Amino acid sequence: MPTPPTAPLNEEDVPSAAELPRRVLLVDDHPLFREGLAAAIDADDAFTVVAEAATADQALAEARRTRPHVVVMDLGLPGLSGIEATRALLSDRPGLRILVMTMSEDTDSLLAAVRAGAHGYILKGAPRQETLRALHTVAEGGAVFSPGMTRSITTLLTARHTGSARQAFPALTTREREILDLLARGLTYRQIARRLVIADKTIRNHAGSIFAKLQVHDRAEAILRAREAGLGHD
Repeated sequence: MPTPPTAPLNEEDVPSAAELPRRVLLVDDHPLFREGLAAAIDADDAFTVVAEAATADQALAEARRTRPHVVVMDLGLPGLSGIEATRALLSDRPGLRILVMTMSEDTDSLLAAVRAGAHGYILKGAPRQETLRALHTVAEGGAVFSPGMTRSITTLLTARHTGSARQAFPALTTREREILDLLARGLTYRQIARRLVIADKTIRNHAGSIFAKLQVHDRAEAILRAREAGLGHD
């Protein structure tokens, strides 16, 4: 394997998104899986597999040598993990697009990959057309996740959103947090009353309790506190 250059390549070294075929680097420690995936990708005129790697170190060397546009990354690599490899590749060449393709369905791996900079996350065993669609989406600047993983992200983010609000305003009841969230979204008392199917006066009473517990003087100050805590966002 050629010795990689000592200086990292710049983002402009990455091929233009309009350049076809787009160069793809496969990173997976199973040769038979790489062989099958390479055949599927090379059958698409939009891509060409320019290199394969079985470890993070090999991936870094091959990325510097071949300057791919897209990297298909497994997470379960020997030595440095695919998460660490993703982080290192993007540190070296920020313009790379990275599609994680793994057996791991747990949300911790998904979030770790996203935090590392991955632009997509699909599961091994996905149909050929789904895999190619994901590759096209990532190559063209989009983000893509397997349907099951999308549901996991939605559930996780919803849970974290609720938990953050609970931690930020522990004195508020569930109903008060709900009303504060709607206030932070810009709804009036009357609109909130209609949505929750309760009387305007009840909403105003809840609002007074919210202001007292948050130790704020008015609705504007309460909304500011709410949005700082993550409420009021769709």
